[in-house]
Amino acid sequence: MKNSEKIELINYLSSFISDKRKARFNEIISNRTSHLRIVLENVYQAHNASAVLRSCESFGIQYVHFIENKNHLKISKDVDLGSSNWLTIKRHNNSDNNTIEAINHLKTLGYRIVATSPHKKDCTIDKLPVEKKLALVFGTELDGVSQDILDMADEFVEVPMFGFTESFNVSVCAGICMYELTKRMRNAQTNYLLTDQEKLDIYFEWMKTTVDKSKSLIENFLKNKL
Repeated sequence: MKNSEKIELINYLSSFISDKRKARFNEIISNRTSHLRIVLENVYQAHNASAVLRSCESFGIQYVHFIENKNHLKISKDVDLGSSNWLTIKRHNNSDNNTIEAINHLKTLGYRIVATSPHKKDCTIDKLPVEKKLALVFGTELDGVSQDILDMADEFVEVPMFGFTESFNVSVCAGICMYELTKRMRNAQTNYLLTDQEKLDIYFEWMKTTVDKSKSLIENFLKNKL
């Protein structure tokens, strides 16, 4: 669909929501970022993945990647509380090796691949550079990230711990990392926000999500244009 057509449809669908709702959309999208993406590899517990989605949405991180080599990750509506409706979720589940496919895809988009691992101590999360785009990869609590991630990662990062326990719950670890990185991005960056094209595409998706019977409305609008 052409950008001009999307703009027409956004203006049309906007007539079905309140001015307060539109103002909220404009406020939220102006603070969204694609500078940081979150990647979950083989995380099979729905409540953990859903908690990560909720944190992503709260911190303004728009893009989340699910690498599904072993299972199809389900979202728990009781945990994510609708946050997945406002995120762009990419599922990687159609290749012989979905990990390699996902990482290569992210690298072609210009992302540095950062693996979270307590065993590869490149740096702690508070020292990780945020000037360039980065994709932060989390694995399962039992096994961590896969060997493919370890082989393809550009950097490794850990969250400092001072107790007997070896690792955080994955959703807790992700939340800590997102807080630290987005705080420094917002303080130091001028180019971390969405591009104009990303804003247009995402705003259109949000309109379709929030307007009741949007699919039928769009079909009728386009039909009447012919």
